[in-house]
Amino acid sequence: MKRLIERSRSVGEVLRWVTQNPGKVSASHYPIALHKLGQLLQQQPGPPAGAGDSRGPAGQVLEQPEFHVLCQAIVSGCAKFDNFSIVNCLYAAAALGLPGESPLVRVLEDESRSRLGRFNQKDVSMVFSSEANNKALEAIFSSQLFYENRQERFIRSMAEWLPRKAENLTPYTMALIAKYVARHRLREPRLLDTIANFLLKRGEQLDSKVIQKLVFPFSRMNYRPSNHGELFPKLEAILEQKAGSSPLATVNILMSMFQLSHFPQTVLHQVFSPGFITNVMSSPYALIVRRYLSLLDAAVELEFREYSGPRLDPRYRVLMFEHALTDDEANRKYSYKGLVAEALRQLVGEECYRQDEVLPPGYCTDFLLWINRSGTVLPLSRVPAASRAPPATSPVTMSLRSSVLALTSDLQDFAPVVLSVNDKWHYCQNSDILVGSRAMRDRHLRLLGYCLVQLPYTELEKVSGIEEA
Repeated sequence: MKRLIERSRSVGEVLRWVTQNPGKVSASHYPIALHKLGQLLQQQPGPPAGAGDSRGPAGQVLEQPEFHVLCQAIVSGCAKFDNFSIVNCLYAAAALGLPGESPLVRVLEDESRSRLGRFNQKDVSMVFSSEANNKALEAIFSSQLFYENRQERFIRSMAEWLPRKAENLTPYTMALIAKYVARHRLREPRLLDTIANFLLKRGEQLDSKVIQKLVFPFSRMNYRPSNHGELFPKLEAILEQKAGSSPLATVNILMSMFQLSHFPQTVLHQVFSPGFITNVMSSPYALIVRRYLSLLDAAVELEFREYSGPRLDPRYRVLMFEHALTDDEANRKYSYKGLVAEALRQLVGEECYRQDEVLPPGYCTDFLLWINRSGTVLPLSRVPAASRAPPATSPVTMSLRSSVLALTSDLQDFAPVVLSVNDKWHYCQNSDILVGSRAMRDRHLRLLGYCLVQLPYTELEKVSGIEEA
């Protein structure tokens, strides 16, 4: 049956072999049939997928009764399929261009999800490692199942083939790949440099919303691409032209560049201009843009002192964050903050530290303590009010420079110390490099006069006795 399917010369022939001989068809034959259908459809003349037929290549067979019989056979029997056949069918359906909402794809994804704990690398990675076309890559990277689960062998393979395929990919496909790279914190230079080269070549033809998706992995992984000397000036020139077309995308791109310690002066003149601010204030995303602009303004004051252009009007300054980050809250049960909090309670007492304190310009700290010159941790009641961190509820009334002065006025007697619990998700994957947002937070807190004590999860694992193998 395998040879008969592979030697078929038409879509109809494949469907007849599979549907008219059910007793001779096993689980391994279904993905072969789906793959063969995809190959045959690719060879047929006519407009490319998406040109007048929104369903893509699969749209030509979706209405055929035999194809429905094939799909129903897979849906009915997939619970009994081996793992490799399940994943191979899912990949073949993606390569064929079946929509994610189709019953076949939904059932295969549900079955795959229920088996994730039993999948090995061969089950998934061998399938995803084959070179697919744009349509298949889009379907794969759009799959929630694939997006949520990191596949080591696939990543290694992708790092090999992506540089060769990049120039033939669409911006949408590359943006999906960038999203996957950022989601799993993959600090793989070959992948990141390929995205950067794609952006350098095509940036002028892309809108700022796509550019922000392609730029984000660099700041997420705290990685300056090898071509940053050419790329960053190119991005500045693009932003100068397109800053007003999508203010949220513009400030997102700026934030990525700031996290990498690159400060585009001419673009700052635009985003802090009255016209840009007026445009933002009347938009539905006014608050989030104000948060980003407030943090950018703080970064300018702390790290870009030679800048002499316009700044954000104090009336519009707000905290970037008012509480712990969503990711940190969602991962709280996996965090080592509880371990550190219990240790502090036993060692110094609850009256000697604050937990989850938000400090201007809106950084949430894990633990804040005050230590005198002799190394003693002081109860908060003994720390002069003027020397404590300024309240996060009134960031507008006090500039960051004033905050520094307040913190350091009695520095010879008291020192503010931030204990930073760096959990696994604060680092790039398989790396000791902090993600860009965390690294910038640490830079800014130091510049504000805080002494940072890093508590990496690798050290806390040893203390808790659950060090990873």
